[in-house]
Amino acid sequence: MTATTFPVSAAVPRKPLQLGRAFVHPAFDLMVIGGGLSLCALAWMKLTGSRVPSLEAVALFAFLVNSPHFAASTVRLYTKPNAFRDLPFVTKVLPLAMLAVLGVGLALPAIVGTQLVALYFTWSPYHYAAQTYGLALMYAYRSGVQLGDRDKKLIRVACLLPFIFAFLDTRSLLLGGPAVAHALALLSVLRPACLVAPMLLFLAGTLGRGPRLPVISILAIVANAFWWTTLRYMDAFVWATIFHGLQYLAIVIIFHVRERRDREPAAGPAVMGRWLRPAAEFYAVCVVVGYLLFQAWPHASVLASLRFSQSFLIMVAIINIHHFIVDAYIW
Repeated sequence: MTATTFPVSAAVPRKPLQLGRAFVHPAFDLMVIGGGLSLCALAWMKLTGSRVPSLEAVALFAFLVNSPHFAASTVRLYTKPNAFRDLPFVTKVLPLAMLAVLGVGLALPAIVGTQLVALYFTWSPYHYAAQTYGLALMYAYRSGVQLGDRDKKLIRVACLLPFIFAFLDTRSLLLGGPAVAHALALLSVLRPACLVAPMLLFLAGTLGRGPRLPVISILAIVANAFWWTTLRYMDAFVWATIFHGLQYLAIVIIFHVRERRDREPAAGPAVMGRWLRPAAEFYAVCVVVGYLLFQAWPHASVLASLRFSQSFLIMVAIINIHHFIVDAYIW
């Protein structure tokens, strides 16, 4: 009688916790793209009792971060090879359509202009949530994490909760009667849910019951949740715009440089010619375009006998809406 041996499968080792495969450096990716820097700023605000930056700081952030960030999507669009051929709608039709809508908004500010501004304020938190979702998935895939449809749905829900909270937070201010109490009750549930959801994702991944997301993916979701749930809406809007813009600029410059290096593999020395110089050039163009869009263009409206404050808000809304739509095509 001979002994029969059966193959015994070795236990699959649990994957260790990973920060996430960085584009530049783990510290840079975690702090700038992952949102770690924004959490440090929020902690400083809570400790010092600060709310929003000074007007001088806001102007500086707008010039160096916010305006270039909105311009970056347009610059990236028109610097992509064959953009006019491959994306005829966003390169040709959309700009003309946006100008037409802007004209109507400026001609009918009380009827159309206010609705454009309202759309901008409503769409922005959703845009930030969508960017967070994209970043979370991008770092997961870069880190070798396999995601199924169920995993992506769970991540999307965690990313969208802050948008739902922000949406209801603003609407609760406009409601009257019993509706206010219902909205506030719902917000009291959503506020902790926004922060608990990414923690549950992390825990599920640790226990092998969900996607094993890298730390930077979880951090991005947590940062976006903190922006909208720990600050007043308009304060959150200011800070979220700044740190979202910083995230966006970093990632769009990285992709621009990588794509340029792929097209020009022998372009100059390893650092100056192939990374730093194209990054600086792209950012400089974004700063100039951002200045023209957010400063020169609105001030030019005064020449048409339009009220600057009113036309500025409508123009900002149109620029943002254009940015949101373009983003859906170029990523």
